[in-house]
Amino acid sequence: MTTAPALATPAAGLRRGASTDLLVLLVAVVWGGSYLAAKDISTPETVAAVLVLRFGLALPVLLVAARRGIAALSAAQWRGGLLLGLVLGTVMVLETYGVVHTSATNAGLIISLTMILTPLGEAALTRSRPSGAFLAAAGLSLAGVVLLTQGGGFTAPSLGDLLMLLAAVVRTAHVLVMARIKSLRGAEALPLTTVQFGGALAVFAVLAALPGAGPAPWTTAAGFGAGEWAGLLFLALLCTLFAFFVQMWAVRRTSPSRVSLLLGTEPLWAAVAGIAVAGEQPGAWGLMGAVLVLAGTAWGRRAAAGRPS
Repeated sequence: MTTAPALATPAAGLRRGASTDLLVLLVAVVWGGSYLAAKDISTPETVAAVLVLRFGLALPVLLVAARRGIAALSAAQWRGGLLLGLVLGTVMVLETYGVVHTSATNAGLIISLTMILTPLGEAALTRSRPSGAFLAAAGLSLAGVVLLTQGGGFTAPSLGDLLMLLAAVVRTAHVLVMARIKSLRGAEALPLTTVQFGGALAVFAVLAALPGAGPAPWTTAAGFGAGEWAGLLFLALLCTLFAFFVQMWAVRRTSPSRVSLLLGTEPLWAAVAGIAVAGEQPGAWGLMGAVLVLAGTAWGRRAAAGRPS
């Protein structure tokens, strides 16, 4: 004997929506904390080794979860996924070297410029003109970055600030390339991401093997204490695996725009982690710049989506 399924009540729908939003917001929080975690366990000499360890821990889980989908990918999809992996690897190298040479607060806020650069890049490729509101928002964000990188006075941006800005540009290219590789449009997200991670891991392994690249990954891992291992597991399990699976799950339960809006709070959490946990002090100019970056990116997201500002 079977029973009829219970009808979903509005209260149940609200609870389900709230739980989905909470998990997506948690992804934004852990991503915001990833800059501080990467800064704490990396040095200029161990960046490549740390990235090998981070992705080396995450990739086997993805390979098991995506094994059937990977076998179904076409040769063109493999090539596209590996190309995206090379670009992703470049982004991660720039970000990690960048955060080593700047504050976690600056890193998280500067990389948020991707939200402004992506619509600008899309407009350039399609030869369309962004709205006046979006251009104003972009200008506000850029002014915020200028103030953010100054701290107590106007000086040249640090090497880390410049690397994070370059990482934002390359991350924008990653998004635009992904949208334009025709063979990838029908590919499932899980196997495609697994191939990308494999391509990125290859970039890190090659970098780690270069002369003068620093200690080998296993040497770096052997020298880790409990705190470094906790940071590495946080990056590999929460910032990589957990974040990816929550995104895939959430997009199926709510709208992509809602997921994007919640993930857009990442730079705020990066600033919170840097200031509250690490005790970073951006100064009056830096705080003003942080506010402008957050306001500009939020305004730009609304303008790019065609919503009233």
